[in-house]
Amino acid sequence: MLPRSFDAVAAARRELDVDLTDSRVVAFAEQFGADVSGIDDELRAAFLAATGPAAFTAVQAIYVDDFWPRVQTVLEVEPGSAEAGPLWPALEEFMREVARLDALDPVTTELVRLRGARQHECRVCRSRRSVAAIEAGADEATFDAVDRYADSDLADAAKAALALTDAIIWTPYAIPDDVLAAARDHLTEAQRTEVVLDVTRNAANKIAVALGADAATVTDGVELFRTDADGNLVIETPDPR
Repeated sequence: MLPRSFDAVAAARRELDVDLTDSRVVAFAEQFGADVSGIDDELRAAFLAATGPAAFTAVQAIYVDDFWPRVQTVLEVEPGSAEAGPLWPALEEFMREVARLDALDPVTTELVRLRGARQHECRVCRSRRSVAAIEAGADEATFDAVDRYADSDLADAAKAALALTDAIIWTPYAIPDDVLAAARDHLTEAQRTEVVLDVTRNAANKIAVALGADAATVTDGVELFRTDADGNLVIETPDPR
């Protein structure tokens, strides 16, 4: 079952009056979906010129158009009915609701987040580390293993989650059979669903990357964060490591 906020986002997107047909917007959206890190200053400037003050709203719509079909395809579900409202508040509630899911352990959740951050080349997301994961035993070597997870000593469940993460990001409409088999072998249905929703939530960083607004807030070490009981990200004092 999808969270209620997923349906609310879908409803808000259907009711959103935003024109994405300009060729400059289409080019931006295509690169956003294929590999957001490939959006350069020229493509970004053309998009901003085409959308003007509606740029942020347009990027939100592009993000939903990019990832909501992926979720439906991978999980083989359709969004339910929900009352339409403003899109950004619906997206914020979706991110909070997904952050409160707890079928996955904190380390796997953080590895999935970091894998997406590195695939999308989000600078601020790459610079952050979850306190919950550290308290559960993860260290920087654990986090760095996301770059070579298949040959690492990570648990099989984490490897399966990371392989599924990659497939959702790069081949959502043709997930390899071995990836699906490993996910079914090592993850429960609730955990598989959470991976898909985590990847989708984390991919909201594509909005910042696309707009060039993803600069890290630390220049050395990493920035520690917690997720509070409501699903909000709470930044702690930067770690100088």
